[in-house]
Amino acid sequence: MNKVVEVGRMVADPEVRYSQTENHMAIARFRVAVDRKYKRENEPTADFVPCKAFGKTAEFIEKYFKKGRRIGIEGRLTSGSYTNQEGKTEYTLEVYVDNAEFVDDAPKKQTTDETTETDFMNIPEDINEELPFI
Repeated sequence: MNKVVEVGRMVADPEVRYSQTENHMAIARFRVAVDRKYKRENEPTADFVPCKAFGKTAEFIEKYFKKGRRIGIEGRLTSGSYTNQEGKTEYTLEVYVDNAEFVDDAPKKQTTDETTETDFMNIPEDINEELPFI
């Protein structure tokens, strides 16, 4: 069974491109910083996992996930190789994401109106009429 489940933070905004096929499928590339459970001195405290998503999943990630946002991903590990400029073979690992989920609340938007979380509206101190409710 080839199944990967990770929770981490987006390292950068996802990079989305569209395929040249007739359906122009979205392809999202991004990296997720996953904290290591055990941290040793002079070693990295996180792994930076390269990921790729396709179609509706890619569009979902593009729309809702930006740099620093926590994300939960589920997918499969894929390996590949290529020859670098020096003629050496380089091996790669990447997660093909089948599902992405929110891990935390959406970032709060700043409002410019005068309402606060505790007040519905500001009532002037010098109001001379009775309020319509008790």
